[in-house]
This record gives sequence, structure tokens and C-alpha cells, in this order.
Amino acid sequence: MGLSVYLTAFLASMANVFLRAFQQLNVVHGRRALVIPTSVAMSACEVLVFVQIARSQSWTLVAPIGLGAGIGCLAAMALHKKVRKER
Repeated sequence: MGLSVYLTAFLASMANVFLRAFQQLNVVHGRRALVIPTSVAMSACEVLVFVQIARSQSWTLVAPIGLGAGIGCLAAMALHKKVRKER
């Protein structure tokens, strides 16, 4: 299993959780226009994570997926806070 599987799983997980956290903040703050595009992007990232898991057939993806998820959530919280302050 090559490095690209780990990197893709990490980045897809980071993007997926970033979008999930951002989506939750959009719902809380009533930003309806972003709900559909964010949902579509979340679905694409989720499928990509599952594809990487199926390709690797290994538990070794737990760490990069978990780390990517945590970083994605923190990034979404920071970005959403910055966007809200600018308005």
C-alpha cells in the first residue's frame, strides 16, 4: 500500500469533517444557501474515504483518517468564526 492511499485518506477525511463542521455551523446560523453545495461536497469526500478504506483493507488508515478529521474540524471552526466576524 503506497503513501498516496494514506495521504488521500487523510485529506479526504480532513475535507469531509471540515465540511460537516462547517455545515453544522451554517445550520445553526441559518445560512441556507450553503446547505446543498456543502452536502454534495461532503458526500464526495465520504465516498473517497470509503474507497481508500476498501483499497487498503487495513486498520492502518485509522490514524491518518482520525488526524485528518480532527484538523478538519478545528479548521472549520476557525474559518467560520473569521467569516462571522467580517460581517
